[in-house]
Amino acid sequence: MRFCPHCGTQVPDDAAFCPSCGKALHSPAGAAAAPYPARLVIDYPDRPLSRLSTLFRPVAAIPIALVFALVAGDSFGTRGAGSTTTLVSTGGGVLVLPVVLMLLFRRKYPGWWFDWNLELTRFSTRLLAYVALLDDRYPSTDETQAVHLEIDRPDGAALSRGLPLVKWLLAIPHLVVLVVVGVGVAVTLVIAWFAILFTARYPRWAFDFVVGWIRWGLRVNCYAFLLTTDRYPPFSLGE
Repeated sequence: MRFCPHCGTQVPDDAAFCPSCGKALHSPAGAAAAPYPARLVIDYPDRPLSRLSTLFRPVAAIPIALVFALVAGDSFGTRGAGSTTTLVSTGGGVLVLPVVLMLLFRRKYPGWWFDWNLELTRFSTRLLAYVALLDDRYPSTDETQAVHLEIDRPDGAALSRGLPLVKWLLAIPHLVVLVVVGVGVAVTLVIAWFAILFTARYPRWAFDFVVGWIRWGLRVNCYAFLLTTDRYPPFSLGE
């Protein structure tokens, strides 16, 4: 029988994190650290990339970006002085507040809500990989392609009731660092753009840096907004 040293809650013998407060638990000596429950690998394009596609990437990405906006958005319409006329109804985007309420009152994470959030996150990551020049294949709405993104299915009964209310606050240090690192990513993308135009290759160091930044953002997203884990994300670009 084990108890959390931070909040005193009884925890399973093999638990790495307290299901109540989310704090890391001391593992037995010699035990390997469990992988983070959100993982991202993007295949390195070890081949000549399309110079033409790279040159016009911002324009080429517009159609699929519009598709994503329709799926992830809310609605488009016209608004008058006293009423709103909806012209096009679209998807509802990532489910956040409903999950918060379900965990708070029922301690449950509905499976189809998770499936929706997972597939939408995969779609958005494929789009981001395309815009970031990591792949010159046009992003698919449902096929894996070069982006391999996995999120462990959450067990609502093992997640904290109250922690989702403050996870966004706890994630602020990560968000600040991600913005700062994002400046370096923007510079790296400019370098990669010119490198592909002249050599048809994405520099490996630049590729790993950009993918690491996206992976870091995914972990923070799963912790603070998708709410699939109580495990605090590491400050790391690596796998």
